[in-house]
Amino acid sequence: MNRELIINVNPTEVSIALCEDKVLVELNKEQCQTGFSVGDIYLGRVRKIMPGLNAAFVNIGHEKDAFIHYLDLGANFSSLQRVVSSREAGKHPVRVESMKLEPQLAREGRIGDHIKVGDTVMVQISKEAISTKGPRLTADLSLAGRNVVLVPFSNKVFVSTKIRSNAAKKRLRKVAQEVLPQNFGVIIRTAAAEAEDIDIMQDILSLVERWNKTLSAMRKSSAPARLMSEMSRVNTIIRDSLNDTFSQIMVDDETMYNEIKSYVHVIKPDMEQLVKLYKGKVPIFDNFDVAKQIKSLFAKYVSLRRGAYLIIEHTEAMHVIDVNSGNRTKAEDDQEQTALEVNLAAAAEIARQLRLRDMGGIVIVDFIDMRKQQSRQTLYQEMQKLMASDKAKHTILPLTKFGLMQITRQRVRPIAIGETSDTCPTCHGTGRVEPTILLENKIEGQIQLLAEKGCKYVDLKVSPYVKAYLSEGLLSKRLRWIFKHKLYIKLSTDQSVGMIDVGYFDRKGESLLINS
Repeated sequence: MNRELIINVNPTEVSIALCEDKVLVELNKEQCQTGFSVGDIYLGRVRKIMPGLNAAFVNIGHEKDAFIHYLDLGANFSSLQRVVSSREAGKHPVRVESMKLEPQLAREGRIGDHIKVGDTVMVQISKEAISTKGPRLTADLSLAGRNVVLVPFSNKVFVSTKIRSNAAKKRLRKVAQEVLPQNFGVIIRTAAAEAEDIDIMQDILSLVERWNKTLSAMRKSSAPARLMSEMSRVNTIIRDSLNDTFSQIMVDDETMYNEIKSYVHVIKPDMEQLVKLYKGKVPIFDNFDVAKQIKSLFAKYVSLRRGAYLIIEHTEAMHVIDVNSGNRTKAEDDQEQTALEVNLAAAAEIARQLRLRDMGGIVIVDFIDMRKQQSRQTLYQEMQKLMASDKAKHTILPLTKFGLMQITRQRVRPIAIGETSDTCPTCHGTGRVEPTILLENKIEGQIQLLAEKGCKYVDLKVSPYVKAYLSEGLLSKRLRWIFKHKLYIKLSTDQSVGMIDVGYFDRKGESLLINS
């Protein structure tokens, strides 16, 4: 498998596309202004207790109060609160390494017995704000590194279940225990199986240092305040995904390029040469055929090979996917084999779409009916295999007698691209656009206006359709305008531009005039 990370940077957001064999499988968007992401640790203030939900709302500075359930407090919440309380009482700060841990919270309990309105709590974002909901919080704090996850107020060492070798498990536990301070535990990640002992030790020590810096920030802050920020989404993806299957990491911004290259140099120096700065004139997502795939992200119909297709519907309660064979043969002799082939192809696309759209909650898939139990089992096993690479927690159930497969999948980040119900700015909701001849006159009118103001250069950013129209023929409309208005006209295409929208820019890329 050939994997690529394509990163597009603009002033308001960073778009990160993960491609496998040139096919887009994940799309992440990191807003530059929000500043809220999974893993960030905050000092918050309890705003409201909800006994009926056994939960509380906490002010961490977000426009919507964050939500924390009793079960999210974690077993060692009392020990954590002791550290937080020592700050408020003005006492000498309690050191985790030397403190005696408080009794653990019972699995069954009431949140009102442990916190009250106005209390200061240290919490971590476990799920970002989605739509009208505020962030989801946990007080069971952890700090993630490339090889391990550090867990304060614990003395246990867990090893990833994906590491099968008993010898490897024994080695990794021994390495961790040699450097772990008292009252700190770790979860050893799968990536540690191939890491050197010294790298694992350094990872643990750097996370302990990061924790101490978080406590120092807590002592100097008042709620609500961010104490520790998780690394950028780009570096988080690189940290969790970078392996020998990557062929390149392409980024179109020099500052981001230098940041990523420095980070890769630290975690995997031998792969530093994979980080490349894109300098092409065509937008990076257009160049790597990502823009076209993004446009089909939320299409209701998803085409498969040989005429088969999916219909994907999103409801308030669940997501529903219908598999259709299209114009495939309906011959009775081949019906079972045809159904299996279509279903297997659909399963591969469904596994991709779940990651791509980050579909969370309940997903019901209506596969084409198959009579043989062996065919049903083959499809179920293939779906499990295809979903194995999905990092989100998920559960897949075998097909029911009606051919339905039930999938539950966790979603922890905001949806990358959402559907909107705004009126189309091109047709204004009519479904009709102005004739091309009127568009031509409008563009020439703007160019004439710019020429009269003394402009000698204009870069027209248009859709591929408009560019083809304006540059058609030996004496194209573009050339005629250049001669007529005595200014140079450049035509640039961008697939994100509306079909009949036009942007007017100077040599520096600054807008001259936007058509209304």
